[in-house]
Amino acid sequence: MAALHVPLERLQRWMQAVVVDPGSAEGAPAAPAARAELPAERIADVVLASPTLTPVERVGIYHDMYLLRMEEALAGDYPGLQHLLGEAAFRAVVRGYVREYPSRHFSLNRLGDHLPDYLLRAPGLKRRALCHDLARLELAVTRVFDAPQTPPLTAEAIAAVPPEAWENARLVPIAAFALLAFHYPVGAYLDSVTDEADHAHPPLRRQDAFTAVYRRDYAVWRQELSPSAHHLLSSLAAGRTVGEAVASALRRRGRGRPTEHDLFRFFREWTAAGMFQAIR
Repeated sequence: MAALHVPLERLQRWMQAVVVDPGSAEGAPAAPAARAELPAERIADVVLASPTLTPVERVGIYHDMYLLRMEEALAGDYPGLQHLLGEAAFRAVVRGYVREYPSRHFSLNRLGDHLPDYLLRAPGLKRRALCHDLARLELAVTRVFDAPQTPPLTAEAIAAVPPEAWENARLVPIAAFALLAFHYPVGAYLDSVTDEADHAHPPLRRQDAFTAVYRRDYAVWRQELSPSAHHLLSSLAAGRTVGEAVASALRRRGRGRPTEHDLFRFFREWTAAGMFQAIR
């Protein structure tokens, strides 16, 4: 049989098809995507045998390592989810996820971008809503970490605004900022995981929770918010004027209604934390 000459681009497509195939290492070269680039019986034309391994076994090393590498990468971005599910269940989620969303980029930084949405339909997943909340928080942390750097608002810029202009002013959040609402206290749970306090995990009963995630001094910070603080900060982040946001916050009814003192305290905390970049 004559030797088979395969162009480099085609060989690369074949190798990727074999490596990411969800089946066994032995069956991957015969899968349709791989066979479209190279007949399975001609694998020896492009991969040499070693003294101890056949061509299929040599390629199988990369096939088997692919899922392990994907699991390692996703565990780095979702340590709380891995802890909540346990290693076996997390591995099953990863297997299903990368089958639907295989790595398509040289960087793994964005591999987990679709994981929260995938959890809503992942087969056999227990406590789905809780897992979804926790994954949303962890994805926000990674996105804020990678967001562009924008300088925070300075005290001088704040002092330069005339008092009468504040009602119509709009505060612009920094690029590395996210605001989230949850049905479970996932922030406290993630703290207990990252602090390695395995004996002190909070109860995960259904309870509304609100969190701001932002980056300051090259570190990602999370601030838990009261319902009234979340309402005010959401209004500001959405582009409403300070006057509109404050009026909306003061119209809130019930125990969560803030006082004017609360509002001033919120502003001081958020500007000191560096959550805003400009006043318009």
